[in-house]
Amino acid sequence: QVQLVESGGGLVQAGGSLRLSCVVLGRTFGWYPMGWFRQAPGKEREFVAAVSWNGGSSSYADSVKGRFTISRDNSMNTVYLQMNSLKPDDTAVYYCASAPRYSDDEGGYNTWGQGTQVTVSS
Repeated sequence: QVQLVESGGGLVQAGGSLRLSCVVLGRTFGWYPMGWFRQAPGKEREFVAAVSWNGGSSSYADSVKGRFTISRDNSMNTVYLQMNSLKPDDTAVYYCASAPRYSDDEGGYNTWGQGTQVTVSS
C-alpha cells in the first residue's frame, strides 16, 4: 500500500543541475533505507545512491561521487537526489526505491516508484 512517487526530472544542458524528489505516500511501520537507481536506453538499471533510514549513512556509485548528493527529510516523507555537473551520460530514467536493509544492490529493494526522466543535452 506504500507508494513512491518521483518528480523533478527534465531536460538540462551539460553542466547544469537538477534535484529529484521521492515522496513516500501511505502508511508505513517505519522508515527504511532508500536508494536511487537509473536506467538509460539499452542499458541495465544501475545503482546511483543510497541513504540509511535516518540519513546517517550514504553511498554512491563511482560515476556520480562528488556530483550527486542523496538526502532525506523524514518529517516531509521525502528523499532527494541533488545532481550537479550533469553529463550526457547521466541521461536515464531515475527510480526511487526502498529496502528492508541498507544496500547498493538492486535485488535488496522491494518497493519502487515509476521513475522520472532526466535528459542531459550535450
